[in-house]
Amino acid sequence: MNDPSLPPILPEDTPGPEHLGGDQSALPQPGSGASAPEAPPVSPEFAKIKELFEMIQAEVGKLYVGQDELVLGTLTALFSGGHVLIESVPGLGKTLFVRTLGRILGCEFGRIQFTADLMPSDITGAPVFDMQKSEFRFRAGPVFTQLLLADEINRSPAKTHAALLEIMQEYRVTIDGTSHPVPKPFLVLATQNPLESEGTYNLPEAQLDRFMFKLMVDYPSAEEEADILKLHSLQVDFGKRLEDEIQPITNPEIVQKVISTCSQVRVEDRLVDYINSLIRSTRTWPAFHIGASPRAGIALMQSARTIAAFSGRDFAVPDDVMEIILPVLRHRVSLTAEAEIEGRNVDEELRAMIRGIEVPRN
Repeated sequence: MNDPSLPPILPEDTPGPEHLGGDQSALPQPGSGASAPEAPPVSPEFAKIKELFEMIQAEVGKLYVGQDELVLGTLTALFSGGHVLIESVPGLGKTLFVRTLGRILGCEFGRIQFTADLMPSDITGAPVFDMQKSEFRFRAGPVFTQLLLADEINRSPAKTHAALLEIMQEYRVTIDGTSHPVPKPFLVLATQNPLESEGTYNLPEAQLDRFMFKLMVDYPSAEEEADILKLHSLQVDFGKRLEDEIQPITNPEIVQKVISTCSQVRVEDRLVDYINSLIRSTRTWPAFHIGASPRAGIALMQSARTIAAFSGRDFAVPDDVMEIILPVLRHRVSLTAEAEIEGRNVDEELRAMIRGIEVPRN
């Protein structure tokens, strides 16, 4: 997710974070001629998180080819306690990815195909009458899982995806005055197709704001697509291969502990001020009609903590913010009518805005 067009963000005397996926050369590099400083000692607790992250990446790569931004963004959201909106065309293997991730994490996997006739009770569950006991009992819906793929969420009416978004915020379903908590960890990956608008319902800004990230998943590269074709040319049963080759390397209890540990990563006051400046600037940038909410700042700070933990550090740096800022903000801002007519792009405007904000220095 690190964008080479974003400004250099570390001075020469500050150790840079390890790049999470992609080419290390794409990161802004310190000036030449300076001797490399000695890296600070790594906490054993955060070294284990780094090792766990790398093991998960390696296991995912056995069955799921490419899409590094999707893998990194999903894992960051999971360990930050957030949810992900994925914009992509069909056929890019999102279901396989979630199934593989569920197997690796030892978590339950569920999938809901959103359609125009899907009702809130179809996802939350509803009371059913027990003839033997002559009473109503609650029958849990498919939302009672740990990794939920909400496929084409914008195809259902507002009342249905609003019910899911409420569960994402509250982590429970309330039926007839009784609360039923969903299992933890609980991660929703909602998808929408950018190419089709017929029969869809756009998510309003207030509901988009509930997602920690919006990830843009594009077609694979030529090399990655060739690898995908080779895998499928073998006519392999991916369900069987998932059971045979993918090893569970953790469990929901450990995931919850890692989530708690990631929230303890230190964020210095200067970095908090920098995040605050970024968020507030979206509200005054000329090309934006709607700026980011305070929830965006919370999401940016927590996800920067998690990115730092993935690097084995117990403190966050500006590079961690840059690694994840576009997925945090791109769905929380709206272009003005003039900017849309001129063909401007949200990501390009965010990059231009970021370049004008002073980065904290040591």
